[in-house]
Amino acid sequence: MSIIIKPIITEKLTAAGEKFNRYGFVVERSANKLQVKKAVEKMYGVTVDGVRTMNYIGKVKSRNTTQGLAIGRVNKHKKAVVTLKKGETIDLYSSI
Repeated sequence: MSIIIKPIITEKLTAAGEKFNRYGFVVERSANKLQVKKAVEKMYGVTVDGVRTMNYIGKVKSRNTTQGLAIGRVNKHKKAVVTLKKGETIDLYSSI
């Protein structure tokens, strides 16, 4: 079972990667900062300077349709923003 589920590729995190050397990942909900650090270092071969994690709770969303009110739930997930040492980068676009 892998700690890192997928990288987050958005405009905001792409700009943070270029300016502050930070990269975002969706990680397992049970993973802690040390496990995320080791997984990123092992997977990408870089040195991690810091890790920040965020837990997102699943929200209930509803919308009106022609058949009536449709109610659904957004999944819970955990994000990690990883700061790398100066001079190191991760090429997230190489596998696309």
